[in-house]
Amino acid sequence: MDVDSQPMMEETILVGDDLMMGPPSPVIPPEIAAHVLEGVELCDGILRNLFLCLQINDIEPFCQDELALYRQCAENRDKVLRVRLQESEHKLGSSMPIDLAKERITQLEAEATSLERHLILASGAEGIEGFRRRWSLHGRMTDTKKRLESLKQGMENRKKDEQHEQTPKASSTTKRWFFW
Repeated sequence: MDVDSQPMMEETILVGDDLMMGPPSPVIPPEIAAHVLEGVELCDGILRNLFLCLQINDIEPFCQDELALYRQCAENRDKVLRVRLQESEHKLGSSMPIDLAKERITQLEAEATSLERHLILASGAEGIEGFRRRWSLHGRMTDTKKRLESLKQGMENRKKDEQHEQTPKASSTTKRWFFW
């Protein structure tokens, strides 16, 4: 087989902005951080190696392996964290006192509204800084809305369970119908 007959593959050089593909890392509230972060690879060692490489080489093309490793690790970490965040909010909605759950819903709704307003204001910002601001705000707003949905679903499941508990249960002696 002739090497020259194979199609040429373009080489892609990663830069720091390539780490901004997809949504940003989720913001984790301190009250559930211990549960959400438990056992998750935080990629801090890989990030440390990336910074060390950048410090030594001063430019990104010489740190391709570190950039690729960190990007892959961060994507996997963020997926796990988003799932855990939603699971935690669902558990809170189904287990915390109703008054506190309603307060948490109000708090998350206010946070989502505030992020939406900031996103609208950021739409006027131009250039890369405007892009970064919109990218960050959109990711945070999306995560907050998903957390809010999970919290509400947890509360709805609780209400369904409470309704089932309040319905009278059939007695152990049920009526039997005979047809002769």
